[in-house]
Amino acid sequence: MPELPEVETVRSGLAPFMEGETIEKAEVRRPNLRFDFPHLMAERLKGREITSLGRRSKYLLADLDDGQVLVIHLGMSGSFRVIEKGEAHLIADEAFHIERGKRPKHDHVVLHMSNGAVILYNDPRRFGFFDLIARSELADHAYFAKMGVEPVGNELSADHLAPLFASRKAPLKAVLLDQHVIAGLGNIYVCEALHRSGLDPRKPARELVTKSGKPSKKLELLTDEIRATIAEAIKAGGSTLKDHTKADGTLGYFQHSFKTYDREGEPCNKEGCKGSIERIVQSGRSTFFCSSCQK
Repeated sequence: MPELPEVETVRSGLAPFMEGETIEKAEVRRPNLRFDFPHLMAERLKGREITSLGRRSKYLLADLDDGQVLVIHLGMSGSFRVIEKGEAHLIADEAFHIERGKRPKHDHVVLHMSNGAVILYNDPRRFGFFDLIARSELADHAYFAKMGVEPVGNELSADHLAPLFASRKAPLKAVLLDQHVIAGLGNIYVCEALHRSGLDPRKPARELVTKSGKPSKKLELLTDEIRATIAEAIKAGGSTLKDHTKADGTLGYFQHSFKTYDREGEPCNKEGCKGSIERIVQSGRSTFFCSSCQK
């Protein structure tokens, strides 16, 4: 599933073609994806200007000029393609899709923009979804009401995390994947941040908080490394694993910087460490770490 850096990369790729533009026509080519599409979605989108394109956690948020927000989740295999003005003939060109591992039969939503761009949403597995929610109701909606802070910007801090970690006996890995604690963190980047912090993913989260309830130095380091890992991944265009590509069809390349993820049995590349990367399963998810330098 695309994680926060991948979704942010898609957002930044789509923004120049969507922000400030009007949806002249919307095509919805099937009745549902993971869920049914909103009632009369194509008709409700037609003629609407996209005033801004944002992101919350792993959701794309397209604000419309009528006070609605088009909420999009990419699911497991959802992706966008942009056909710029003058290239519309490529929509019907089978080779265009095969080159990027996509086929026209999986183009389930198509937006025709006032600048001539055509935005295609492609989703072979159909685990993504679209919704329309009033902006005034967004913060209290079930998708977002209990969501934690973003791992970018100034909200994420050790002081913020300390009370959330203080009573948690669960392993660090599980707590960091809890979207009520930090929004948008996924398996890949949690593994990477824990390795950079030198912390064992099996360690109880509460051990990173002092008896007085203050964040320990280790929690401060972990917070810094989470922010740094996410920032570097966004700059690199996310990670391309199986389905993810950027909005222009090119590949992200942060996977070439992985220190632990999917490197089972390979030497740890942390300076001075002679250990190797191990794989364990936690809550049904693969965890990659080095037991020699992650204590």
